[in-house]
Amino acid sequence: MDWGISLLGLMVGFLVGLTGVGGASLLTPILVLVGVNPTLAVGTDLFYNSITKLFGTIQHMRQKTVEYRIVFLFAAGSIPGAVVSIVLLHWFGAFFDNQEHIVKMALGIMLIVVAVLTIAKQLFDRKTKENRWQEKPLEQKRVLTITIGFVLGFIVGLTSIGSGSLFAIALLYLFRISASKLVGTDIAHALLLVTAAGLLHAGYGNVDFGLAFQLLIGSVPGVWIGSSLSSKVPAKPLRTLVASLILISGIKLI
Repeated sequence: MDWGISLLGLMVGFLVGLTGVGGASLLTPILVLVGVNPTLAVGTDLFYNSITKLFGTIQHMRQKTVEYRIVFLFAAGSIPGAVVSIVLLHWFGAFFDNQEHIVKMALGIMLIVVAVLTIAKQLFDRKTKENRWQEKPLEQKRVLTITIGFVLGFIVGLTSIGSGSLFAIALLYLFRISASKLVGTDIAHALLLVTAAGLLHAGYGNVDFGLAFQLLIGSVPGVWIGSSLSSKVPAKPLRTLVASLILISGIKLI
């Protein structure tokens, strides 16, 4: 039992609970920077995330803050997208030697993208007018929703980044949805996506289950402590600070 790993989980969980910034954006680069192979870090993070998202999804289902039709439309694209990226990655690794370099580069790029989007949201968070996509009924957005799901699912399968943050942006842009339902729908979809991607990574031997459970020992109380303190500290400066650390991590990985 390595209590240092659990302490790392405690720190990540605390920051997630305190700021709401995605756990994958914090945990995966830390694992890579401390010496875990990028592909193993991605697979382990996806499995770890599937367990944490399960509890959040159950709570939102109880609160009736999940739009199931949107969840299943996104999943219809995102799960195949993740499967394609993981299978291609495995196939590529069987023929070439730079698989880990590709994952590390993709991870770095996505961290930079997520960090910039998070910082921009803190700086320019204003109420925007409804766009033409929000005004359209769901039936007219099926193909677009599934297509966006596929592209973002491909990214998540490759890097583990974006199952929450990128899909939340897509939800906000495409649908007229309340804040509570946006969060609940985002988490419920993320559960389906990261579970499918995590299981496929596990099938290829890219999940360290011992590492994941040690991280969970720390992260569960960490999220609870961070969430309980979140109303007592200024959220925007903290989110900007954490996003800046994610940006630096992304730059270091490239």
